[in-house]
Amino acid sequence: MARKWLVAIIDDESDIVNLFRDALNKIDGLSVFTFTDPMAALEHFKINKGVYALIISDLRMPGINGTDLVHKMKKENPLVRTLLMTAFEVEDNVFEEYVKNNIIDGFLQKPVKLRDLRSEVLKQVNIYKSIK
Repeated sequence: MARKWLVAIIDDESDIVNLFRDALNKIDGLSVFTFTDPMAALEHFKINKGVYALIISDLRMPGINGTDLVHKMKKENPLVRTLLMTAFEVEDNVFEEYVKNNIIDGFLQKPVKLRDLRSEVLKQVNIYKSIK
């Protein structure tokens, strides 16, 4: 049986995580987990860090922002791929530094077209498989 790679979608808006999950569940070889609570996502990631291929996180969430969240996840598994998404303009020195230092591997501007989401997810998962 082929290995299943985990993908997390983290956004405080449940309609976004549900829409993205439905779009990505059609991709063979992926198991998609959704979280509206970033701290629950972090706990799940820590337990399963060896099989997570990709984290997709909203930038602005209550409690912890997306850049801090993916930074914590990269500390646990430096190979995991990370995508941040936002509907807002990003002019943030930390964000730019994280992109430069490969803490953030990609960026999605909301609203995201589902075909673009699937394409970016496949690209990131394939990069992960090639370095794993």
